[in-house]
Amino acid sequence: MFTVYALYSPEYDKIYLGYTSDLDARILSHNTLGTKGWTIKYRPWVLVYTEEHVTKAEAMQREKELKSAKGRAFIWGQVRLKFPK
Repeated sequence: MFTVYALYSPEYDKIYLGYTSDLDARILSHNTLGTKGWTIKYRPWVLVYTEEHVTKAEAMQREKELKSAKGRAFIWGQVRLKFPK
């Protein structure tokens, strides 16, 4: 199984979209263990959305859809439900 996920940085008002086969390890990497990459600048991250997919190809396709303008609008809607301004 593969998980497509969205993270939110409340401190910086940023979102991050990705997919993984081990969500717990991936979130730990984004928040603590990672030493390089875009996400380390905007810690801490909060998980705001997940979807499960059977294949990696499906997860990659869905991640691509969520990175479109329409997909990002959907994710921002999820963020605003959990973090109203």
